[in-house]
Amino acid sequence: MLTPGTSASPDALRRADRVGFAASFLCAVHCALLPVALALVPAFGLSLGGWVDIDQAFVVFATLLGATTLTLGWRRHRAFHAWALLLPGLALVWAGAFTHLHDHTITHAVVMAAGGLLLAAAHLMNLRLTHAHHRG
Repeated sequence: MLTPGTSASPDALRRADRVGFAASFLCAVHCALLPVALALVPAFGLSLGGWVDIDQAFVVFATLLGATTLTLGWRRHRAFHAWALLLPGLALVWAGAFTHLHDHTITHAVVMAAGGLLLAAAHLMNLRLTHAHHRG
């Protein structure tokens, strides 16, 4: 846990951004492919009774991870480029998970996939900015 006046190590920040990038990218792939998978499930004689929807939990996790890693990164590189990707990405995934769009239609999939890609891009941008600052 960070105490006031301290900062995460560059290695810890890089790991967190890599986790954020991978999770966000996988989220985007999941959101893009889920409608196809849902359409194929009955064809294999399977049912999804009792399936728990994890979109909302993931959005909260992605928000906390993104805000934390980008804040720590900003403390090092002082550039807002990654935030310019994170904020619209978060707006999209929050809209997709907590509004009428949370109906698992193609619109939901597109909104969530676009948001997930923006989140992944924000983590990648933060990683690159932090790395460039550490080298420079």
